[in-house]
Amino acid sequence: MPEANTPILVGGGQFTQKGVAIADLLSPMQIMAEAAKRALADAKGGDALAKALDTVAVVRFTADSPEAGGLPKNQYPNAPRTLANAIGAKPARELYTATGGNTPQWLVNRTAEEIANGETDCALLAGSEALGGLLAAVTQGQVPDWGDNPGGEPTQIGVEKPGVNEMEHRHAMYFPVNTYPLFENAIRGELGRSVKDHQLELGKLFSRFTEVAATNPYAWFPTFRSPEEIATETDKNRYVGFPYTKYLNSIIRVDQAAALIMMSVGKARELGIPEDRWVYLHGCGDANDLWYVSERVNFHSSPAIRTMGRKALDMAGMAVSDIDYFDLYSCFPSAVEIGAQELGLALDDPRGFTVTGGLPYFGGPGNNYVMHSIATMLDKLRAKPGTKGLCTANGWFVTKHSIGIYSTEPKEGAWERENPATYQAELDAMDHPVVDDLPEGEGKIETYTVVHGRQGAQFGLVVGRKTDTGHRFVAHVPNDPALFETMKQQEMLGVVGTVEPGKPNEKGALGPNIFTPKI
Repeated sequence: MPEANTPILVGGGQFTQKGVAIADLLSPMQIMAEAAKRALADAKGGDALAKALDTVAVVRFTADSPEAGGLPKNQYPNAPRTLANAIGAKPARELYTATGGNTPQWLVNRTAEEIANGETDCALLAGSEALGGLLAAVTQGQVPDWGDNPGGEPTQIGVEKPGVNEMEHRHAMYFPVNTYPLFENAIRGELGRSVKDHQLELGKLFSRFTEVAATNPYAWFPTFRSPEEIATETDKNRYVGFPYTKYLNSIIRVDQAAALIMMSVGKARELGIPEDRWVYLHGCGDANDLWYVSERVNFHSSPAIRTMGRKALDMAGMAVSDIDYFDLYSCFPSAVEIGAQELGLALDDPRGFTVTGGLPYFGGPGNNYVMHSIATMLDKLRAKPGTKGLCTANGWFVTKHSIGIYSTEPKEGAWERENPATYQAELDAMDHPVVDDLPEGEGKIETYTVVHGRQGAQFGLVVGRKTDTGHRFVAHVPNDPALFETMKQQEMLGVVGTVEPGKPNEKGALGPNIFTPKI
């Protein structure tokens, strides 16, 4: 019999708002409250459950993230209290997280540890985005009157740190659509595939995700797409960051919310939560790769995923072959490929890599996607008691990672995990290339992409190594449409050229370094 302070998940709720007239749009808080109410109902704890909540934690909205740009900020200065008020709860703790797609799983891991330590007994975790409705309204010249200030300030949890340094920023690496393709071309080079062959493999990989999304009632795009349709550049499926077509990119313009209820076994017994609602977190882990992309050991692996995966499986007493269901973070194919590789999974594993349909097809609601994958995983596991599920989560640029292993089978003995700081120290100390911010001389391409807008190719982005020192550098290529086209058609990995440091513009701001390939 599990101990009284064993953490369990007892409720999950999701909500997707689609096809709604702008005048009838629900706010991000309203759809979050709906997801929370569904999670409370799913737990079957009755009216007493909301009043029993001692903690309400909200995942940070995209509008409050560092790279939000012109989005309306501070709509909800105390989002946890606004949410609590909407569901009739009066928690002692109001928490608001830092930015990152890893956050929902990190939050589950953190809350589980707090429950095991007696720091909390009954918690609601929730998040939402309504960027789809917001941007649709703005396009029509309307700005929804969303917001609420219930007083007080939430406790900020997690580390809020920019995903790029100054050098990466001036090369436009702050957009995920510009940076994840760098991983993809490096993966292709490691596999020794041609550009054409690899493109079709990406289509095959993500076509399987569309199969799942097509049957998910919460999916933003519940449509099956063939490998060829996904992989082929067309007017409707333009390149975004080569080799990624539009259908291979996460979709953030969605209106989606999800919530989870966590508590101790003792509290569940007290509240009369039926045991068929209980799902145990058997293993978990959190780890970061070297923070800045330009400093990574390479662009086709993740020591952090490898390490936390091993720690989580060891904690659960399981092997990856024991897992029945996976949801690997899927903002772009490279995230899935690296995640699968580091967990020891073949890309054609018949178990599949998503329970939702993935971020490009189910939807990528800002920092909160993994709340949906965990809520979906609860349903999968309850439908077949005794099965096991694994969810991964990823923040920034294959930077911040979290993992959870779940089952309806009881977690026996004391719930205890290794402090992630112990293995993070080893990851931070890994050998990695020296980065030359202002390189000059001969170099060769380590990985690259061509960034596109709606009107076509905009610039070429290269990560390379200096020939004489082996130091890494980041650069753009000369602004030449013919060169951009060549970079999409020919193999550029290993191509040699000359690099020169960025020059100040008329305002004194330093421009990007320029790499001119010899082709």
